[in-house]
Amino acid sequence: MFNSIRWRIAIPYILLILAVMLALGLILANFLRQNYLSQLEHELSSNAYLLAEALEAPLSLPAAAHQYDELARGWADALQARITIIDPLGNVVGDSHAEQVEIENHLDRPEVTAALNEGMGSSTRFSRTLGYEQLYVAAAVRSEAALLGIVRIALPLEAVQQRVDSLARTLAGTTVLAALAALLLAIWIADSATRPLRQLTQAAEQISKGELDSRLIPATSDEVGQLTQAFNAMSRQLNAQIDALESERAKLSDVLAEISDGLLIVDAAGKVQLINRAAQELFNVSEDTAIHSSLIEVLRLHQAVELWQSAQETRLMQSAILEIPNRQLTLQVIAIPRSQSQESGVLLLIQNLTRLRRLETVRRDFISNLSHELRTPLASLKALTETLQEGALEDPPAARRFLGQIETEVDALSQMVSELLELARIESGRVPLQLQPVKPGSLLEGAVERLRLQAERAGLQVTLSAPDLPSVNADPSRLEQVLVNLLHNAIKFTSAGGQISVRAEAYAPDPAKFILFAVQDTGMGIPASDLSRIFERFYKSDRARTSGGTGLGLAIARHLVEAHGGKLWVESVEGRGSTFYFTVPVADQAV
Repeated sequence: MFNSIRWRIAIPYILLILAVMLALGLILANFLRQNYLSQLEHELSSNAYLLAEALEAPLSLPAAAHQYDELARGWADALQARITIIDPLGNVVGDSHAEQVEIENHLDRPEVTAALNEGMGSSTRFSRTLGYEQLYVAAAVRSEAALLGIVRIALPLEAVQQRVDSLARTLAGTTVLAALAALLLAIWIADSATRPLRQLTQAAEQISKGELDSRLIPATSDEVGQLTQAFNAMSRQLNAQIDALESERAKLSDVLAEISDGLLIVDAAGKVQLINRAAQELFNVSEDTAIHSSLIEVLRLHQAVELWQSAQETRLMQSAILEIPNRQLTLQVIAIPRSQSQESGVLLLIQNLTRLRRLETVRRDFISNLSHELRTPLASLKALTETLQEGALEDPPAARRFLGQIETEVDALSQMVSELLELARIESGRVPLQLQPVKPGSLLEGAVERLRLQAERAGLQVTLSAPDLPSVNADPSRLEQVLVNLLHNAIKFTSAGGQISVRAEAYAPDPAKFILFAVQDTGMGIPASDLSRIFERFYKSDRARTSGGTGLGLAIARHLVEAHGGKLWVESVEGRGSTFYFTVPVADQAV
């Protein structure tokens, strides 16, 4: 309860009002008692003065003690008080309520002493004779200058105390009612004073839960109203800042999600704090698994961890190129300290250079192969022209033979240039395909028929299998070009007596969408190390180096198949032959 401002405000008010009412009641009760006693004392003094005058004659004459007792009892009945008659020596000669023999000398009584000295005296004390508190008023009885005695009036204060107690009860009841009224008033005041604060608290809790549109309407223009206005201004500013931060965060998330390089933020303890999608895909980890895991668990690369440690210790950027042979990856890792002024972690940028390295290798091999392919015919042309210039022109038969060889070399160069141009057009998409439904069997028959004579001369048996299959959506001339290229290679690299199988069938993984074409031979096969590169331009395996050809046929075939929406691949065992496969979409599923 005391944790509430409302009660911390209300309770002091209540306690203060109760203390004031209690103090006021005590003061008022004491004041009324004293005032009542003062009035009573004045009244008794007047009566004592009258009794003193009345006793002047009786005390001037000798009388028996019982006469004074009767006189005292008569006055006591009239005044409803105790009357005591005392001689100048302090002896009681008459009393309305006791026998004189039982009463001790009263000369030392304060009221008697005061009456002897001043003519009138009073006191309030506990009566040992009667056993309760009384108010005593004494008056001297004189005859001219002679002291005849003292008359004393005693009135019990029990009635006075009863009246004071009644007043105290009245004051106590009034105090309770006032306390209840004060309690209700204090609660109302505290509730009214703290209501805006409770509203501010509720609004702050809503903001902490993400409800940033919470606003309050100021009910007053005092400090609480100013606080409410300041809270609303703070809420608007906070909302604007959070919107700006969310916008920046969304932009950063988009950048991190779309960036092709892997990015990680690693703290000083080596724990991953952030990882983007590219890094997750590169290292085959999920964000939930990577976050708060150690760097070595996520990357499993000791070289990258050493690079992070070096950047963490030196606070300088570190860079290294890492080769991962088992995954055939080449990575460039750049470790950048997050700040020069704080050692709070390192940003790791991981660039996958594998494709660039592969492209560089392809480019280098392409230049090397192109140079090799051009060097032979150019050298032949130069030798033939030099021979003609040295006198072969004078020998017509020799000149005609040399010119025929020159024509052959020029035709080879022309074919190479033509195939290079065609490959460039296919790769750039500048060769539109005339797609139409075509039966797979007609494509196979056309290709086999074109090369049947060449296969017979090489002593090879060609078989064709083309069951009734759905039509494919293809450019007949281009797809036949692919089949002719694959069949030509099979004839070229299969020894006499070998067999070549050309077939088409439904593609097992997805027969409703693709038709599978296959060209299988029993020839030399392809070394495993060359399988991944035989579709590159100008690439030739060792077995093909001694044969003719430009080395562009398979590259052209692959691009033509992919242009149709299919794929081309090879399976081969060196010394046992090869099988080239490619798929083409069926007519109603063309890409």
